[in-house]
Amino acid sequence: MKIRVFFYLIGLFFMGLGVTLTIKANLGAGAWDALNVGLSNAIGLTVGSWVFIVGVILIFINALITKGKPKFLAIITILLIGFFVDFWLLVVFEQVEFDGTIQRTISLLFGILFIAIGVAMYLQTEFPANPIDQLMISLHERFHINFMVAKTIGEVVALLLAFIFQGPIGLGTIIITFLIGPIIQLFNKPVAKRYEMLLKK
Repeated sequence: MKIRVFFYLIGLFFMGLGVTLTIKANLGAGAWDALNVGLSNAIGLTVGSWVFIVGVILIFINALITKGKPKFLAIITILLIGFFVDFWLLVVFEQVEFDGTIQRTISLLFGILFIAIGVAMYLQTEFPANPIDQLMISLHERFHINFMVAKTIGEVVALLLAFIFQGPIGLGTIIITFLIGPIIQLFNKPVAKRYEMLLKK
């Protein structure tokens, strides 16, 4: 159980760092992160608060899609992700600004890297999934579409909402959309092996 909790918390911690770096790069954040930034700028509250609020809304949407009960345990996951995003954004990187194309590109790439590692780590634990990931699963189960199509539907909806709320959409958004899946897959096997090794000790 200690290993599961460790991987879960460190995975979400890395996710928060990755999200922050993609936002700080100012080249365009991931669709859902761009939406949360746009909501924060338009309405108020922190980006992490909107991670939580949007996540709670998605918990109910997922339940409607699958005609099942809301998975309230996922609140723990989104609460932690929101907390870590605010920790990195408002505490660690509050005074940090990346100047020039090279610094911003490095920030974006490292952000994608940390998100991928974080997702690969927390998914090993089989604790409640992020409602964004659950949306993909819900669409797949309800409408019998493959995961890629389901994921694309979710990303397009988030992108449209981010556009409405004037979130940071740019080249980085496109790069994240197409790279994050393959990179998560790349890290998933070695992370899974390490996780299994630690469980056996």
